[in-house]
Amino acid sequence: MTARKITIEPVTRIEGHARITIHLNDGGEVEKSFLHVDEFRGLEKFSEGRPYFEMPQITQRICGICPVSHHLAAAKTCDAIIGAQPPRPAVLLRELLHMAQMVQSHGMHFFYLAGPDLVLGFDADPAIRNVFGIIAADPQLALKAVGLRRFGQQIIERLGGKRVHPNFAVPGGVNSRLSRADRDAIAAELDAQVGVAMEGLGLLAGWVEKNHDLALSFASFSSNYMGMVDAKGGLALYHGDIRVCDQTGKRLEQFHPRDYLAIVAEHVEPWSFLKFPYYRKQGWPAGAYRVGPLARLNVIDMIPTPLAQAEFRRFRELGKGRPVEGSLFYHYARLIELIYALERIEQLLAEPDILSADIRAYGPAKACSGGVGAIEAPRGTLIHDYSVDANGLLTRANLIVATGHNNWAMNQAVESVAKAFVHGPVVPEGMLNRVEAAVRCYDPCFSCSTHAVGKMPLEVTLVGSDGRPVARVLR
Repeated sequence: MTARKITIEPVTRIEGHARITIHLNDGGEVEKSFLHVDEFRGLEKFSEGRPYFEMPQITQRICGICPVSHHLAAAKTCDAIIGAQPPRPAVLLRELLHMAQMVQSHGMHFFYLAGPDLVLGFDADPAIRNVFGIIAADPQLALKAVGLRRFGQQIIERLGGKRVHPNFAVPGGVNSRLSRADRDAIAAELDAQVGVAMEGLGLLAGWVEKNHDLALSFASFSSNYMGMVDAKGGLALYHGDIRVCDQTGKRLEQFHPRDYLAIVAEHVEPWSFLKFPYYRKQGWPAGAYRVGPLARLNVIDMIPTPLAQAEFRRFRELGKGRPVEGSLFYHYARLIELIYALERIEQLLAEPDILSADIRAYGPAKACSGGVGAIEAPRGTLIHDYSVDANGLLTRANLIVATGHNNWAMNQAVESVAKAFVHGPVVPEGMLNRVEAAVRCYDPCFSCSTHAVGKMPLEVTLVGSDGRPVARVLR
């Protein structure tokens, strides 16, 4: 047979626009594959000249799925610019907003985006392999999943006035306090939402038990891992040092976020607008790493809440003393973090300071060549870095988002799955859906990573040995 090129465009059930090209040799086997990100990156440049204090509102417009992550990372960067440490009540409230974001984002991804593959099957009719298929298959579970996301978004609304693009975090703290009535209303729902998260965990555990070999082998490969840790080496999503571990679990580095440029470098490939970050000391590509739920659970020593910690112990057993490598286990790690976020909300609401009116510190902006703020977004480590002049106007902005950190890993996952499941000359839709599912493990947000303008679909193309496209799938 003639060599072929398959194009998947758009990749479905992700946020943003990307396409995959799969090159087949004359024998119909996969020779090479690429995940292309075609969106334009421009937000950093057009932020130049803006007052620094506008950035918590500007940067969250990158995305409607994870605006809170950019909102808080920008606010933390502004704290550094004015040299002000927010009062403890403000830090608690920011973290509460962040935990709400983790709940709504992790819940949405597992139940709406990844769930159709697990509940309905990779080979199910694409017309029903979506959230509507989940509703038809299990209406009660679907309603609970909707309620879980609503719970997270409602906390964001209670704090920031809106469920999307809230107005809450400001340089030096937050701009409004939490009322007792809102605190009590949030607390009243916690037990029910923890139950939904545990139900999701049971669903995934059942699937893994039935598909154990697939779960272990699907897009499984060695890499470094990066994630934030607290002072005790525990899971930290709002504030902490950043730890890098290698493929054996050995700690390579632990550093303050402001030092990221000494640790992380970026590689460029001609076929993608998205850069490839790597661990500088190992060089490219040996220093490539993964971020996000799986990476975070691979670098931490413990989780400081009881239910999540108990599940974390079971998670670590999968690796038998080494990091867990299979990409499908991102979903498992995501659910453990979902449980942690709900437990952490309970802890935060129990803090007497959560109702305090002492919510902001003030300080003057000074010429600054590197105000840095970092946070663990749902998809992984997010770094904001701004320079300002003596008038507080931005002269430079640099954002490294989770999807950028995971660019190399997603390409590895795509090629691994394509080589395992795509075989010519006939290529059924289910084969290509498995390739898409490899990308969905990482829950990419291409609008964040490339600061997109325009549409948000995905495409897969088969390319022959002569370089000409032979087949194309467009969603």
